Amino acid sequence: MVQSDFDGTISVLDVTDTLLTRFGMPGWVELEEQWERGEIGSRECMKGQVALLDMSEDELRAHLDTIEIDPGFAGFVDTARAHGIQVQVVSDGIGYAIRHVLQRHGLGHLDVVANRLVQVDGRRWRLESPWASARCQRASGNCKCERLAEQQGLHGRVLYVGDSTSDFCVSHKADFVLAKYKLIAHCEQHGIAHAPFETFVEATGLLEKVALGLEVLA
Repeated sequence: MVQSDFDGTISVLDVTDTLLTRFGMPGWVELEEQWERGEIGSRECMKGQVALLDMSEDELRAHLDTIEIDPGFAGFVDTARAHGIQVQVVSDGIGYAIRHVLQRHGLGHLDVVANRLVQVDGRRWRLESPWASARCQRASGNCKCERLAEQQGLHGRVLYVGDSTSDFCVSHKADFVLAKYKLIAHCEQHGIAHAPFETFVEATGLLEKVALGLEVLA
């Protein structure tokens, strides 16, 4: 089966970043800087940032309607299905946002595992992390390594698709990786079996090779 990150991998932009830029009250940048310095984990960072969002649900939905995804992703999902391969979206982002964007692009049927957004009142929000783990090395809201292990137990081999730092840890445990952006250099540095790609049109061709057992160590 395939597990894919969402923000910056499927979506063109990081959705949480766009929400914070538009609706975030003062303080969210400082939390981001603390996370980048390694002073807090991503779960604590995201929880604090979501608490600083000031927006109605109508404003949230209208904003999410502007979020675009890689135009080749739907074809990637169709190709995977043709090979009998399940695609699951696994993200340390906001599940509400991911499902809304996928639904808008005709992909609402995909399984999404992510943090839970809860509305506190008309304009305030909080983030819950039902997929967190005390064993997570990144102190993430959603431990991607545990999600990968679950699917390896069910399906055997798991192809992981990602782009950035939230995908570094899990890339070491996946059976094969399709890598964008920062994840390419990480895989190269650590000798992780991977193939680089820029768009999901490229990834679809790579998926077909992987499905046929033609992976080559990058």
